Amino acid sequence: MKNPASEHRGTPDFLLLILTLLLVGFGLVMVFSASSSMTVVDQKYGNDALFFTRKQLMWAGIGTFLMLIMMNINYEKIRKLSGLFFIFALILLMIVPFAGVYLNGARSWLSIAGFSVQPTEFAKLAIIMYLATIIAKKDEKFREFKRGLLPVMIVVGFFAFLIMLQPDLGSCAILVICASVVVVAGGSNMKHITLSAAILIGLATLGLSVYLLFNPEFDGGYRLARFSAFLDPLADSQNSGWQLTRSLEAFGHGGLTGAGLGHSVQKLFYLPLAYNDFIFAVIGEELGFIGTTIFILFYLLFIWRALIVSLRCPDIYGTLVGIGIVSLIAIQALINMGGVSGAIPVTGVTLPFISYGGSSLLVMLIAMGVLLSISREYNRVIKVNEHR
Repeated sequence: MKNPASEHRGTPDFLLLILTLLLVGFGLVMVFSASSSMTVVDQKYGNDALFFTRKQLMWAGIGTFLMLIMMNINYEKIRKLSGLFFIFALILLMIVPFAGVYLNGARSWLSIAGFSVQPTEFAKLAIIMYLATIIAKKDEKFREFKRGLLPVMIVVGFFAFLIMLQPDLGSCAILVICASVVVVAGGSNMKHITLSAAILIGLATLGLSVYLLFNPEFDGGYRLARFSAFLDPLADSQNSGWQLTRSLEAFGHGGLTGAGLGHSVQKLFYLPLAYNDFIFAVIGEELGFIGTTIFILFYLLFIWRALIVSLRCPDIYGTLVGIGIVSLIAIQALINMGGVSGAIPVTGVTLPFISYGGSSLLVMLIAMGVLLSISREYNRVIKVNEHR
């Protein structure tokens, strides 16, 4: 006779669930605060103060619904579906260069049924789930270069190539870094990784040198301008350094205690994309150093809890997926905050759960659903052991 406890699924990690919902809620508040003053006076947005907030709320609702569904699906079933999700993301990426919508210097969007979708966001999660599946399946064979690391490098490289066709350097870097984290966590041979990285860096340097040799008139475009602005934003504060200068002014105006929620000055047509890439600057201006510090500590608590859930999973696949998701959120948040604060060059990536962006929020919530499903497996094992 089967033990009923062994058939009973564990409870999800409610702390992680609550932290996720609180982050999404705070993000909605900040999207409204950062965008309402602009949209209410602009006929392009129908003079609607809730223009962006309403859309973000819709995606938050859909994402939360999908998160709850994923949370209640055994992650072993999710594992079986990861191949289909991988193919889906790959097809979308292959369509983008031909049918994508050109916006903000990149062809990164697809218009589907009246909605704008960014396939790169789905590709990030798809790569994580694909790598976790491959590593768990190959086990010790993954330490072999030809049967382990090489096929993975080819797949990740192809995804990165498709993303660079848009081009989207920030998302490409995030995808490659997250893939590397999963590969290292999966036990790949470090000698193979180090040698492969050195060869790839060498080839990239050689390729860039040859390109510059035959194209001496190439000035680096806006990417080089962003790097120059990072080195000295005041040198060209009216052009390439405009965003970073306004962002730093926002932090300065916020001071210790902030200007108060809704009272940011830089969001009033000074700071471009204040509700999107640079929403962290609005947080700094309105909540000040103290409020920003509390926000960062809360974010770190969220990442720490997600990492704990991942490491507690008794299955290698669940652990690797969890580590990949945590790295995706942490790395993207670090790049966004670093760029907005002037610590690293601006790359144009969103702040997970906070910035405006339907695709990003949807994928992040789906990823959290997978992570919460993983947490249920750990809690199920505990219940089984308690009933023995």
